[in-house]
Amino acid sequence: MTYSKTQAGPDVTTPAEVPGRPMKRIATASFIGTVIEFYDFNIYGTAAALVFSQVFFPALGTAAGTVASFATLGVAFVARPFGSILFGHFGDRIGRKKTLVATMLVMGVATLLVGLMPAASTIGVLAPILLVVLRVLQGLAAGGEWAGAVLFASENAPKATRGFWSMFPSFGGGGAIVLANTTFFLIAIGMPEDIFLSWGWRVPFLLSVFLIAIGLWVRLRIDETPAFTKQIQRSGAARTPLLEVFKHQPKQVLLGTGATTMTLALTYVGGSYMVNYGTTVLSLPRPYVLGIAVLGGLAISVAVVIGAVLSDRIGRRRMITIAAGLAIVWTLALFPILDTKTKLAFAIGVPVTLFISGLATGPLGAFLSELFHTRYRYTAAGLSYSLAGLIGGAVPPLIAAPIIAAWGSMTFGTMLAAVAAVSLACVLIIGETRQLDIDRDEPEAAPAF
Repeated sequence: MTYSKTQAGPDVTTPAEVPGRPMKRIATASFIGTVIEFYDFNIYGTAAALVFSQVFFPALGTAAGTVASFATLGVAFVARPFGSILFGHFGDRIGRKKTLVATMLVMGVATLLVGLMPAASTIGVLAPILLVVLRVLQGLAAGGEWAGAVLFASENAPKATRGFWSMFPSFGGGGAIVLANTTFFLIAIGMPEDIFLSWGWRVPFLLSVFLIAIGLWVRLRIDETPAFTKQIQRSGAARTPLLEVFKHQPKQVLLGTGATTMTLALTYVGGSYMVNYGTTVLSLPRPYVLGIAVLGGLAISVAVVIGAVLSDRIGRRRMITIAAGLAIVWTLALFPILDTKTKLAFAIGVPVTLFISGLATGPLGAFLSELFHTRYRYTAAGLSYSLAGLIGGAVPPLIAAPIIAAWGSMTFGTMLAAVAAVSLACVLIIGETRQLDIDRDEPEAAPAF
């Protein structure tokens, strides 16, 4: 194992030993930063579901244009693992704080440029090409965001309440769903359809500039985590965190990916694909669909809190197991309910899907933090989450339309149930993690299986 020594800083103690550690300020910074960054990420998904097929892929027609729009959405998920490796490398070497500032800047610039992007009617094929490039930048930034925000909370939190404090980045993700869909909802009801398609969809992207400024101000005011600082003092930074991950904990990365895939599949099916399904397949009014999507964001936010709090009491494994069991049953029932094509069915389908996702998402911050050693935790946790996003977040929305068209919606629901079953198996294999110290010395101290 190769080490790169850095100059030691002031003496630090474990999070639980520090009286009065400003956890509320740390949690607020994690929450606000994630809200803003994933607002940028989520407004792209909403725009892809509503307008991108017409603005950037008009020559393909409705069905093929929708697939192409979700393909650009999926490009970011392909980029996310690379972002987790890139930003994880620096997060494990130079610190969580500096890296999170960088991820926010990359996301902010890319999002602004999407809002300024000329349509295909103006610059032709160059428009979708540039759109993909900017989406890749968003994916790289998102790949480094979640793990870093989670570690800021988990590496500061007392052991007994680590699940609660670590959920704030995921809680911010739910807030981002609410904020993104609320913005589009207000625009949709406030302007005619032709204006919305012409330039109205750009407003949420342009408004993100002000949110990014707030997020940067907040993140620049917080300190580095004590677990990282202690690690640097003790043995220096890992020269190549990714190599150390695969040397010491490759099985944990694969199982962590599998355990997380269900939650992201439910989140992006419920938060992005079903917006498109409601407007195109069920022919529901766009403002109604967006209003229900807002309720879905509230549902996942509430469930994240419930799941995190309960994970401190009954354990991470048990909480995620409960959510996975519910997901298996629900995904088999979801599309038969939706296919009744009533407003009530849609109003039930979206919030329940996202609520179940939130129950599993709540414990994930602590669960993945506890699973990996401090030396390469940013890289390992981010890689597990991003690979799960690629499998669960990108693939289902992309293949949903052709699968439903060819074999019916029940087939797609069965596929989602299978994803939940895989996540359930991975969680059971990993075992419980809440008893582990967040700043343990040895990689081998992680759960053995």
